[in-house]
Amino acid sequence: MSTEKIPYKIYLSEEELPRTWYNVRADMKTKPAPLLNPGTGQPMGYDDLRPVFCDELIRQELDNDTREIPIPEEIRDFYKMYRPAPLVRAYCLEKKLGTPAKIYYKFEGNNTSGSHKLNSAIAQAYYAKQQRLKGVTTETGAGQWGTALSMACAYLGLDCKVYMVKCSYEQKPFRREVMRVYGASVTPSPSPETEVGRRILAEHPGTTGSLGCAISEAVEVATTTPGYRYVLGSVLNQVLLHQSIIGVETKTALDKYGVKPDIIIGCAGGGSNLGGLISPFMGQKLRGEADYRFIAVEPASCPSFTRGRFAYDFCDTGMVCPLAKMYTLGSNFIPSANHAGGLRYHGMSPVLAQLYHDGLMEAVAVEQTKVFEAAEQFARVEGILPAPESSHAIRVAIDEALRCKETGEEKTILFGLTGTGYFDMVAYEKFHDGTMTDTIPTNAELEASFARLPKVPGQS
Repeated sequence: MSTEKIPYKIYLSEEELPRTWYNVRADMKTKPAPLLNPGTGQPMGYDDLRPVFCDELIRQELDNDTREIPIPEEIRDFYKMYRPAPLVRAYCLEKKLGTPAKIYYKFEGNNTSGSHKLNSAIAQAYYAKQQRLKGVTTETGAGQWGTALSMACAYLGLDCKVYMVKCSYEQKPFRREVMRVYGASVTPSPSPETEVGRRILAEHPGTTGSLGCAISEAVEVATTTPGYRYVLGSVLNQVLLHQSIIGVETKTALDKYGVKPDIIIGCAGGGSNLGGLISPFMGQKLRGEADYRFIAVEPASCPSFTRGRFAYDFCDTGMVCPLAKMYTLGSNFIPSANHAGGLRYHGMSPVLAQLYHDGLMEAVAVEQTKVFEAAEQFARVEGILPAPESSHAIRVAIDEALRCKETGEEKTILFGLTGTGYFDMVAYEKFHDGTMTDTIPTNAELEASFARLPKVPGQS
């Protein structure tokens, strides 16, 4: 089909909204390693996880075999407020770059939370409500996840307690206020309100916090408050499952026009956006039906894939969570206060970590000044102010398109535009004022963190 017939925005109808989530684990030859009990070193089952997570979410977390999982009608009805999300052909960007490449992006910012996070937030809140819980606790980095969860909880009448990474709490006060509009309580993390928060503050005085710190506090509160459970916005298998709606919609839209991407790119912090976007395409690759090149893009200040270790580690800084096998910088590693708060996590989704370890995808780390150069370039021609997290994918998409310009190849590039950057103006201000810096951890800093990885049988 000729490119002239492909619209600038491809919209699916509400009837085409996916009815099932796709579980990529069902097609993985090597399944992600199980969560381990840090005390015994043994795999954790349903009963072990019940004090922390909602019952149905545990079943989804542990299900490595069911390929299609039905989306409850109440969740689908909520999705219809902002889904299906548009797939955009970046004609303006292509023209500006002078590239023969064809560029598409899936735009997930058309909701008040400003990102893809609402896809899993409503699912997790729904299952908490079904279990008759009073409320949930969580962490948030840049604030998109906390905002999404507060929206979902408000819709379903649940209490929502959010622990927000301290540097983001200070850099993004208006994101905090949106959460409060939706009824959530928001606490800067690490805080003196919890035992683990006090411990982290004693060990790291003046720390700007990290997602690992905030997770520790949220888990402590969930497990010590009757009627509450903890929910997580990334990393876990269940979250990648819910986010697969991004990829399923994207593939449906591309299939309508006979388009097959050559390169699929996503930013990577914990893995929710990247995992959701690539899931159905990765499924095809795993089944031998098609081949794609997948690129995970992470900040050079927090390079889990490109400089991390594939090992069992705590999911949180306070070491109160289960052990997960993932690419990690060490749970004690606290990244510099870069402006892509949603990517400031020391580890990576066990699903994506296994796929990367098996050579099924690539990873690249980029400095934040180059990321903001790409963000501004994109905003000026495509008319959307992108979130700093999403702009990591934009950076590499532009780089790949320029490479096509050099070689003359007409490759099709797809990337995930996970959200908008309207609450990130402090970051844009620092970029424009020339005060933004690139902080990259030294090998010595990383080795010191690796030395504190937990001792697990079979792990050197």
